[in-house]
Amino acid sequence: MPEVALSLSIGQVAERTGLSVHALRFYEREGILATPVRRGPGGRRVYSEWDMDWLDVCTRLRASGMPLTAIRRYADLVRAGAGNEEERLALLRRHQEHVTAQIGELTACLELISCKVRLYEDRVAADAADPLWSQPALPKNDSQELAPG
Repeated sequence: MPEVALSLSIGQVAERTGLSVHALRFYEREGILATPVRRGPGGRRVYSEWDMDWLDVCTRLRASGMPLTAIRRYADLVRAGAGNEEERLALLRRHQEHVTAQIGELTACLELISCKVRLYEDRVAADAADPLWSQPALPKNDSQELAPG
């Protein structure tokens, strides 16, 4: 059972997490939260430190591309308690593979961009070093730059 030492309002949670109040209510409605949000006097939502930690997990999973349906399934498994760790592990391993593939794709993109940056840095430096040097706006033969751009 999560500890309930800290009591935060929905506005305080929004401020601390960067999520909007609307997003927090949406997460609650959609079953993304692993435990029901407690209600304080007057029926206002009260969040604990454990809720904050869970929201951090959810926002990181979401930022890494995990669909809300998968996060909801993960929350369902956590809510169900012990005994489903293999299913949790399988879900997280699938997502880990997805994120690893994304990192590979982004690394290839970064390599291309870095190559272009070096190419243009060299051109700008050469132009600055020789004020008489001029080059047509669109070079006719550029063996260094095989890709457009």
